[in-house]
Amino acid sequence: MSSEHRRRRSTAKADPDETSTRTSQQRRSEPLLVEVAWEAVNQLGGIYTVLRSKVPAMDERWGNRYCLVGPLNQATAPVEFEQRTPTGPFGQAVKLMAEWGIEARFGHWLVSGRPRAVLMDLEPERSRLAKIKYDLWQHHDIALPPHDDLMDNVALFGYLVEQFFHALAQREGSRRKIVGHFHEWMGGLAIPELRRSGCPVCTVFTTHATLLGRYLAPNDPRFYDHLPFVNSENDAKRFNIESPVRIERACAHGAHVFTTVSEVTAVEAEHLLGRKPDCVLPNGLNIERFVALHEFQNLHREYRDQIQRFVMGHFFPSYSFDLDNVLFFFTSGRFEYHNKGFDITLEALARLNWRMKQANINKTIVMFIITKRPYRSINADALRTNAVLDELYSACDAIKEQVGRRLFAETAMGRRPKLDDLVEEYWRLRLRRIQAEWMTGRLPLVVTHDLYDDGKDQILNQIRKINLVNHRDDPVKIIYHPDFISPSNPLFGMEYDQFVRGCHLGIFPSYYEPWGYTPLECIARGIPAVTSDLSGFGAYVNRHLPNTEMLGVKVLNRSQTNFDECSHQLAEWLFGFVCFDRRERIAMRNQIENSCEHFDWRNLAQYYDQAHELAMQRV
Repeated sequence: MSSEHRRRRSTAKADPDETSTRTSQQRRSEPLLVEVAWEAVNQLGGIYTVLRSKVPAMDERWGNRYCLVGPLNQATAPVEFEQRTPTGPFGQAVKLMAEWGIEARFGHWLVSGRPRAVLMDLEPERSRLAKIKYDLWQHHDIALPPHDDLMDNVALFGYLVEQFFHALAQREGSRRKIVGHFHEWMGGLAIPELRRSGCPVCTVFTTHATLLGRYLAPNDPRFYDHLPFVNSENDAKRFNIESPVRIERACAHGAHVFTTVSEVTAVEAEHLLGRKPDCVLPNGLNIERFVALHEFQNLHREYRDQIQRFVMGHFFPSYSFDLDNVLFFFTSGRFEYHNKGFDITLEALARLNWRMKQANINKTIVMFIITKRPYRSINADALRTNAVLDELYSACDAIKEQVGRRLFAETAMGRRPKLDDLVEEYWRLRLRRIQAEWMTGRLPLVVTHDLYDDGKDQILNQIRKINLVNHRDDPVKIIYHPDFISPSNPLFGMEYDQFVRGCHLGIFPSYYEPWGYTPLECIARGIPAVTSDLSGFGAYVNRHLPNTEMLGVKVLNRSQTNFDECSHQLAEWLFGFVCFDRRERIAMRNQIENSCEHFDWRNLAQYYDQAHELAMQRV
């Protein structure tokens, strides 16, 4: 039971007037929590998902004592942010900043829970930039490069966040504790100056992945073996990231509590940042549980049918296969060819293709590779076949209505008409013309978009090398979609989470992945997933959940195997999955649905509570 719940219970039997006074006093003395991040109310990457999905759990714990702080993004703020008249302790701090001549906007983030948010307007403070950068160099030995827009904005944001905490402390610091939780180096630059000035703020810093680690891992096939011997300063110079690495190190050492998101990243942070994390804060999601088990199975079937329609348009102009024996696999994420395990995935699929041929398995695998790459446009053939499929569907739908009416009338009169006689000649001719336009002699496309430089694309080059180019006799088909899926996408026309629900398996054998939301998103939607023990999520599953494969999560051993062994390991598991019948796959999805609550923020937010409590103890 939390201390807040115990206080409520202890006051329940007291005199009503005395209780009212005591409760009011307690409220005014309860701590405040401010989460600061570059991606707060500003969708850029994974931290946005962390913050957004965590809001309901934080609101449940902190209520109106919780606030997020981020930079003002003029493009997205009108959609994500509702400005309000400043009220409460955070609003009073914004008012005080206005008296100091500093602009900030107070309001609500328009997500579930509608948390309070303060957005910092960077532009009016640009005249202070030279002084801010000089102070960082003089006080903390952090030199920022000239004419670097990102670094300039990070410096401005750090200065404004520092002023916000000074204003908040001036208003509230004498009667309650203030916890500042900072995410990543771009959001944490205020920490060193807050500590230097003695501002009474309990600081927590979370690195979701070290910046240097992101550069080293894809360039070193034995990154984890070499980690203890890395010279951070030399490598930061080699990759020209000295300034952000110095900021990250200053944040890690300046915070009262240093945290990261997984045990894997904790080891990395200890070696590259020189401080062992005090806590590990695993990421969660808002897990939607259904009253009846069949509900999420129905959703799977509904979205699977939508994906099937796209697959028909993509493959059937060239050749067809039995849609009742098709499994949809996918992988997704940033284009980090080695880090995300795209190389392992494709090699394993080539081996699976051979195994299925040898075993004469009468199933088809359609593998979607979803990532973001520069492209000119969607491929014209992909758009054409999609449009012709829509026309074919409309024609068949019209014929169905016509045949239904005529068949009813004819049979009601006691006749037995031939089906061809029930369709008007116009529709028979139109259908024949659409079919002629529909069929083509070429192989189905591998990539759905026209890439700017497909000759240098690592995924495409490996697909060509392993010859998985959608031959008719290959049971494994590839669709490389170099853009993220959204409802505005004319090929799919669905949300990404709907696409995930419609698939049968997600494959994410990452080599470098501080946490890994993609397999967690599969689990949250009742879909089996493959991850690796080098991802934070995979390491967490290995440590906390026994019999992971029974729960629909395959954790590949990448820490102690080479590329060939890991590819074989993945191919063997995929072959076993392909051999499951429909009943076994449904049973696995049921198992996942029963176990996914473990990853709900209402359970995992306790780790954040521990970090905040530890910070308050240390101040």
